[in-house]
Amino acid sequence: TDITIDILSYIIGCMMGRYSLDREGLVYAHEGNKGFAELVAEDAYKTFPADNDGILPLMDDEWFDDDVTSRVKEFVRTVWGEEHLQENLEFIAESLCLYAIKPKKGESALDTIRRYLSTQFWKDHMKMYKKRPIYWLFSSGKEKAFECLVYLHRYNDATLARMRTEYVVPLLARYQANIDRLNEQVDGASGGEATRLKRERDSLSKKFNELRSFDDRLRHYADMRISIDLDDGVKVNYGKFGDLLADVKAITGNAPEII
Repeated sequence: TDITIDILSYIIGCMMGRYSLDREGLVYAHEGNKGFAELVAEDAYKTFPADNDGILPLMDDEWFDDDVTSRVKEFVRTVWGEEHLQENLEFIAESLCLYAIKPKKGESALDTIRRYLSTQFWKDHMKMYKKRPIYWLFSSGKEKAFECLVYLHRYNDATLARMRTEYVVPLLARYQANIDRLNEQVDGASGGEATRLKRERDSLSKKFNELRSFDDRLRHYADMRISIDLDDGVKVNYGKFGDLLADVKAITGNAPEII
């Protein structure tokens, strides 16, 4: 693989607290988030703070301030400085277009990085870890209304409830507000503009419906407060979440089991 793909994987590791700019080697790989707060208190992640819940939204658009793409930008700024930020983002984007994804005309460097992260990172992570991923992809489904990565060592029985309250429920409200706004704009538009607005609205409506269904299932699993035992291995643990996770069959060998 290209070194850029490895760098992005390392950056996500720093976001999750697996690695840190302040310490060498593996920094956090315990179970259930235990001992993580102590590491934070010891300034183990002082230079680049690790994510506070180990849940990283992986979205194809800017719906969250702390999504993976925004934090990649923050990491690049922290390590290489503000004055070289743009050229470094461009370097990463160009490398990705050479090795991982096709170039897209008129796309900004950050948008290229976002496109790689939201469409290709997970596939590369699966390959890198031979279908035993350490960052798990929760996905609402084919519309990708909501996707996020969770670091398996920081997953605990409150993770799903937090995913709902901090990310999924607010995102539902944002989708609804945007649909309402587009409905108003459609009423005042005509011709090509009206067609474009309708297309955008219909696409958001599909996402909204997918996310509502995901939220119902997520609530069901969150109420069960599922714990995982790392000794059971990824294959067993990944199968405990029904169809909330992506690519269940590729990892467990079986179709998702709905509880």
